[in-house]
Amino acid sequence: MKLPSTMFKLFLLCALAVAVRSEVPEEDDVLVLKKSNFEEALQAHPNILVEFYAPWCGHCKALVPEYAKAAGMLKAEGSAIRLGKVDATEETELAQEYGVRGYPTIKFFKGGDKEAPKEYSAGRQADDIVNWLKKRTGPAVTSLTEVTEAEAMIANNEVAIIGFFKEAESEDAKAFERAAESIDEIPFAVTSDEAIFSKFEVSKDGIVLFKKFDEGRNTFDGEMTKENILAFIKTNQLPLVIEFTEQTAPKIFGGEIKSHILMFVPKTAADFEDKMTEFKKAAEGFKGKILFIFIDSEVEDNQRILEFFGLKKEECPAIRLITLEDEMTKFKPDSELINAESITAFCTRFTEGKLRPHLMSQDIPEDWNKTPVSVLVGKNFEEVVFDPTKNVFVEFYAPWCGHCKQLAPIWDQLGEKYPEGSDTIIAKMDSTANEIESVKVHSFPTLKYFPAGDERKVIDYNGERTMEGFTKFLESGGKDGGAPAGEEEEEEGDLDLDEEGEQEEDSDGEGGHDHDEF
Repeated sequence: MKLPSTMFKLFLLCALAVAVRSEVPEEDDVLVLKKSNFEEALQAHPNILVEFYAPWCGHCKALVPEYAKAAGMLKAEGSAIRLGKVDATEETELAQEYGVRGYPTIKFFKGGDKEAPKEYSAGRQADDIVNWLKKRTGPAVTSLTEVTEAEAMIANNEVAIIGFFKEAESEDAKAFERAAESIDEIPFAVTSDEAIFSKFEVSKDGIVLFKKFDEGRNTFDGEMTKENILAFIKTNQLPLVIEFTEQTAPKIFGGEIKSHILMFVPKTAADFEDKMTEFKKAAEGFKGKILFIFIDSEVEDNQRILEFFGLKKEECPAIRLITLEDEMTKFKPDSELINAESITAFCTRFTEGKLRPHLMSQDIPEDWNKTPVSVLVGKNFEEVVFDPTKNVFVEFYAPWCGHCKQLAPIWDQLGEKYPEGSDTIIAKMDSTANEIESVKVHSFPTLKYFPAGDERKVIDYNGERTMEGFTKFLESGGKDGGAPAGEEEEEEGDLDLDEEGEQEEDSDGEGGHDHDEF
């Protein structure tokens, strides 16, 4: 009789071990994942959104409350989708396995598949996270049969879109569904219920975008094609004026509107509401063409943005306009007035192509060429680098860039190797305060070589950042370690400015291994 008893004990021990293994710890409804429990978590919860974070990362800290809120929303609904997090500074093997280069990195593991997780691509507010996940795991369009369902959907979302179609299989309804499949961050629903038509005063087939701002709702008017529906949504899904924050950045920079007008203003200013009223008035005439954004100039995290536009807190309120096409181009109004009339005139001139880009430049220092490394600014750049009698090697840097600081002593040493009077000039330019129309800088430090001659050639330096590497490059006439401008390869460890426009912090905590992007 001992054998069955022994087997029973073994069975209990195995069952207990499985139970212990399956208990993944949680913090605020978020699974705490490690290498040791990662696979078990995927088996227990096949659909998991996982954030790889660093405890010191500012962006990660800002995400914490919204991430936890999203996890709680899904849990409260009884959803099988879970949110998890991995401290990538501790779980380095796991982070490396999934190609984590910056923080936060967010990946969605669907159906227990750990081989090819999908990059999370929506906003960083709880609603954005939940809607994106629901779209990834369920139908693009949900069906509404009760008025209470429609009311709940509208109440629970910042933006919600309902298609009112009496025939669910009509061509218009199919075009609506195709449009819904293209957008992850907004919930779509369809109804043919007469009571829902009546409740929202819809008398014929159509599409209504419900939102918790501005007009409250927008009704589609036009031929129902996927393209037209998407254009309608693009025009109406964001507020007339949106504040730039950690959470709204993905919506701002990830959207299809690439022309942005920015009002830098302290929210504590006595006339803040007056300025906002004038800004909103101007915004009405450029809906779907220019995104109107205001930035609180007193917020510490926004100081880098002010610096990028050559502004100081004391100079705010101020207006600037930027295009985010292949190249970023900035524009500055002639007038410092901030009222609907002046802003409208400025935007109208921009849409008509009548504005010239605004290029920042510091004044030329009196001793700009009296040190081993010559100091260039916007006002003397072209004259120096395109001097046909000189070879000019330029470092484009940012004062805050850690890699630039590491390079500084080597660059100074290189300048000493080529003293005043030689045919080679070693120079540097602060690209946060000086801009050149002929040279676009996307990362720090960027090193470019301008060889002597009348051809105005530009060669990018891609070699090692050492005295030996630089010397070989210069002595070879820009061939050893160089490439024609625009052909440089992307290096690993960048501080990425993703499409949302946010600076992601790198896994080394210093802005990457090779260069910092802005």
